[in-house]
Amino acid sequence: MTAEEINVYAKAHLASFKAPQYIAIVGELPRNAMGKVLKTDLRKEYGTPTNDGA
Repeated sequence: MTAEEINVYAKAHLASFKAPQYIAIVGELPRNAMGKVLKTDLRKEYGTPTNDGA
């Protein structure tokens, strides 16, 4: 799937405020030893989401 396909699907099936602000396609999510996603590493690499619409 492409980011555009995900965006179209989300806009069709979710309320506008629940649709993602942006989509980043990654090969693999960084995880710790317990298997939890390391959100801080994702933010460092891909940036923190901003609220440009407000």
